[in-house]
Amino acid sequence: MKKRHHSEEGFTLVELMVVIVIIGLLATVVVINVMPATDKAAITKAKADVGVLEQGVEMYRLNKLRYPSGSEGLQAVVTEGYVKRLPKDPWGNAYVYAAPGRDGRQFDIYSFGADGREGGEGEDADIGNWDT
Repeated sequence: MKKRHHSEEGFTLVELMVVIVIIGLLATVVVINVMPATDKAAITKAKADVGVLEQGVEMYRLNKLRYPSGSEGLQAVVTEGYVKRLPKDPWGNAYVYAAPGRDGRQFDIYSFGADGREGGEGEDADIGNWDT
């Protein structure tokens, strides 16, 4: 009788499990390092949006000799063409405009942060033109 030669092909279950565990560990390290960067990016975008809206309000004042009223809000700077459109904050909420502003400011433009509520710390902190 002829003897058959079995050639081993493929991977064992143990080898596959080791590879899956290694990939899982690498993915965990990447996620842990990338998530804080996305939080920082959202805060940076909110600050940039507030700066653009603030410039639009100042352009409005230069041409109309007054700031938009609280009832006109930020829509006034869009209607007059100083800003193309009103952006949403990075968390999907509308920016808030208040005139007069707090602490003697003529106006405030701000986002309530990730939690969508006034106050908070870190990512949940309010971001406004008092930060710029």
